[in-house]
Amino acid sequence: MKWITRSHVHVDRAACPWLITRFVDSDAEFLFVPKSKVIEMAEKTGAIPFDTDGVELHHRNDRCTFDAIIEDYQLTDAALLRMAKVINAADTGRLDADPLAAGFEAIAVGYGLRFPDDLKNIERQFEVYDALYAWCRLDVARSAT
Repeated sequence: MKWITRSHVHVDRAACPWLITRFVDSDAEFLFVPKSKVIEMAEKTGAIPFDTDGVELHHRNDRCTFDAIIEDYQLTDAALLRMAKVINAADTGRLDADPLAAGFEAIAVGYGLRFPDDLKNIERQFEVYDALYAWCRLDVARSAT
């Protein structure tokens, strides 16, 4: 399936492709286009739009698109829900809401500077999100004991 969002990825637009690939659509193909072209290109390509004004998979009140995907695809993995707290805090600018949020904001900025090509950026960042997910699994397991 094709998925489409705004170019110049940041926290949510890097985390969402990771989430989609790992938990929703392992064969996902991502398209990044200027903000003004997302809906038009989604219609032309049949891609599912996300993290863009006016589409279903977007911010909802104080929740980011990562949260919307978790909700709409009924993902219940406890580590993923822990990870969502980090992503939400980093993406919505509420860095004090989670102790890891400022680090993920910094990582997103750094990757954007190093890899301005969106596909290369997310390819490189997936390792970071895999590591965060692994840490969240450990954090959830420790909290359960």
